[in-house]
Amino acid sequence: MNMFCNQCEQTAHGTGCTSVGVCGKQATTAGLHDVLLHQLKGIGWLAHQLRQKGIVDEAADRFTIEGLFTGVTNVNFDDERIAGLIAEGTKVRDSLLRKLKTADPVLDASVLPGSVSFAPEITLNSLIAQSAALSLQTQENEDIRSLKQLLIYGLRGMAAYADHAWILGKKDETVIAFFHEALAALNDASLTSDMLVELNMKCGATNIRCMELLDEGHTSRLGDPEPTTVSTGIKAGPAIIV
Repeated sequence: MNMFCNQCEQTAHGTGCTSVGVCGKQATTAGLHDVLLHQLKGIGWLAHQLRQKGIVDEAADRFTIEGLFTGVTNVNFDDERIAGLIAEGTKVRDSLLRKLKTADPVLDASVLPGSVSFAPEITLNSLIAQSAALSLQTQENEDIRSLKQLLIYGLRGMAAYADHAWILGKKDETVIAFFHEALAALNDASLTSDMLVELNMKCGATNIRCMELLDEGHTSRLGDPEPTTVSTGIKAGPAIIV
């Protein structure tokens, strides 16, 4: 299986890892991440449509954040676990689609993007084979592809902050709504470079709010940070290298 992963500053030759990740990621894992991302684009589109109708699905919100976080470099290289998330994502997607059809009984099926009707394979090997057609490498021209990648990596990074903030009891509707807005937009083949630049700028602005949420979570749970004397010696057990 060929590999294309251009996800981090470690990437081989600055152009992408094509056999095995510099980080240790295998081609199978990179492929499964592509399947999960494609599925999240469908979930994002449905959740965005429902939000515009005043309907919020917290299970979909949580899955979106966890699914994006899973794609961050070195977070999850467990193929079985990722396949399990994809199976869970199918249930989330189907639930959202039922809600949208209830909210809009005359919904025109022709407007649904392919990611909404996407049917992941069941077995791990079949999922891996299916991923070949979903690689970003197969899509659009270089400029559009690069801007989409930039947005995807921004969403994944922000999801890491949002996930931890949520665990600490902090979340913001505007942050979650943007995850779905951006994922929905990634389904649109007519997106121009200017539109993608605007989405990336909005992602950066939203991320500032997300970092504020995480800070609020930390300070409310642990108190305000202050200078503290720490040991710089050597002893057995976990440690932080500064």
